[in-house]
Amino acid sequence: MNVIALLQDPNTLWILVGSILLGISSGVIGCFAYLRKQSLMGDALSHAALPGVCFAFILTGTKSIFYFLIGAIIAGIIATISIGYITRKTRIKQDSALGIVLTVFFGVGIVLLTQIQHSASGNQSGLDKFLFGQAASMVQSDVYTMAGIGLFVIAMCTLFFKEFKLLSFDSGFAKGIGLPIALLDQLIMILMVIAVVIGIQAVGVVLMAALLITPAVSARYWTEKLHVMVMLAGIFGAISGLMGTILSTQVNNLPTGPIIVLAATCIFVLSVVFAPTRGVVAKIVSRRKSKNAFLKQYIKQSVKDGNAI
Repeated sequence: MNVIALLQDPNTLWILVGSILLGISSGVIGCFAYLRKQSLMGDALSHAALPGVCFAFILTGTKSIFYFLIGAIIAGIIATISIGYITRKTRIKQDSALGIVLTVFFGVGIVLLTQIQHSASGNQSGLDKFLFGQAASMVQSDVYTMAGIGLFVIAMCTLFFKEFKLLSFDSGFAKGIGLPIALLDQLIMILMVIAVVIGIQAVGVVLMAALLITPAVSARYWTEKLHVMVMLAGIFGAISGLMGTILSTQVNNLPTGPIIVLAATCIFVLSVVFAPTRGVVAKIVSRRKSKNAFLKQYIKQSVKDGNAI
């Protein structure tokens, strides 16, 4: 099936649009998580979303993406507050606090999911797909929801770009000029939660952290400017969603979410190898140029001094 035929299929088109929007929003907010050395936070928040999804299903009895979003956002906010409380009130480091919250919330989610799957309700089928995602289950209303939330994340990152930039590179100066550091930090966490939540249906709670961080890391190889990095991360995320969706439709029973993550990984590998200044090829060329320049200078100086070479 060619690409034109795929675009003519309404179901595939909605999945494609949803995956692209997911990639853009995840890449944009992921840049600030990466620069603030909070890559593991995305993993913790994605796993923390699972019990929120389960509680939303238990309370409503329906598999509504809107209710799942609300439940996952509440669970994510509780997770971020818990991480902050553990870090501030105890001697436990942030990475350890992240690990604790991640495992506890994910464990609770698995327990609830198991109970739901073995309950008498006949509407729980497919709920376990939120572990690894099931993009094929997205419909038009889901894409509208993802579009609205994704645009909200991008708009907030644009509106508070200067504040997030200052907080990422020099939080001490930001505090000195009177910026509400704690409030901005919590805002970034909430936006990460929202980005994770809109991706759990397509990518799943297990793999969502990769889509949040990988485009940002890839973009970092190509530029030294934050605004360029943010735009590139959004583009790389969009390309990952596009390629993952198209490739998954070519083979039966090929999951879209993992393919999207693999597409993002391929972009990362290409960035590592071919980035203009930080890439492996560029560094090899630069070292060879430096070596040749040194040899030329050495030969020139030796001839000038009359030494035999």
